[in-house]
Amino acid sequence: MNPFEMVVLIILIVTIGKVVSGRKRSTESKLPFDNAPEDGVSIAEAARLRAEVTRLNERIQVLERLATDPAKRLSDEIEALKLK
Repeated sequence: MNPFEMVVLIILIVTIGKVVSGRKRSTESKLPFDNAPEDGVSIAEAARLRAEVTRLNERIQVLERLATDPAKRLSDEIEALKLK
């Protein structure tokens, strides 16, 4: 067997191995919520997560405002937060 044939054979073996392992990984990597039932528990969890995201977005907006406002506004905002 000449060197060219060996290189082609090695490339072929590696390619087949990657295809087979890729298929195996794609079937194993199914997310658990892909087949989640549409029941009250799933809907309640989705609502809870939406509320949490909304709350976090509000906090991010306050932090952005604090980071970009002048020093006077920053000090006023900090004092207002201390009073809460």
